[in-house]
Parts: sequence; C-alpha cells; structure tokens
Amino acid sequence: MKSRILVVICAIVLCSGILWVAPAMADKAVVTIEAPANAAKGAEITVRLTVTHSSNTERHYVEWLKIWVNGQEVNKWGFSSSNLPEANPFTREIKVKASGDLEIKAEASCNVHGSKGPATVKIAVK
Repeated sequence: MKSRILVVICAIVLCSGILWVAPAMADKAVVTIEAPANAAKGAEITVRLTVTHSSNTERHYVEWLKIWVNGQEVNKWGFSSSNLPEANPFTREIKVKASGDLEIKAEASCNVHGSKGPATVKIAVK
C-alpha cells in the first residue's frame, strides 16, 4: 500500500514538474530581417522586419520589437493586451541611409516567454 502511494506521489510530482517547465520551452518571439547585402554610399535602403509568434491574444502577445543600426536603437514598437500586433506574422519597415557599412540588429519579445534572441544582418556600403 505504501509503495502504491509513493508511486502516485512521484507521478504527481513528475507530471507537475513537466507542466511547470513546459511553458519556459514554449513559443518565443522570432525576428527575421530583410535588407540588401550591398548598397551604394548615400542610398536610402528599406529594412523589413518580420516577427513570428504563435499567439497574439490578451494574455500572450509580442510585447515589443526593437531595431538597432550600428549599435544605436533607432526604433521601438510597443504592444499591449489592448494594442496587439495586427497579424501573425507581422512586419515593420524602416528606411536607413547608407553612409557607411551597416550592422542591423532586431529583436522582439513575447510577454510570457521572451525572445528567441536578436537577428543581425550586415550591409556593405560601396
């Protein structure tokens, strides 16, 4: 009898541990960057960010999207339960002047699970 109770207790603890850890491994916001590999000096280029996330509901949504050019934050879009992104995936575009080589970095974060990490592209300016 005691061994059955012990087995049941162990099963409950194991299952609750799996359920507790599972959300941490769930959906994180992911950004991809579309930009040309090369640009002429002085040209204005379009950088397109695409954010993918499994859900955008009042409880689980992309909380923010940021973009940096050569280490400087140039734009941030904030979202909330009452101001959700319009779709999944969703996109944002910015224009950047190519005065020298560019490193574009972007990151988005889920309000529950965080970010998959930043995406980075480099643009050679000639």
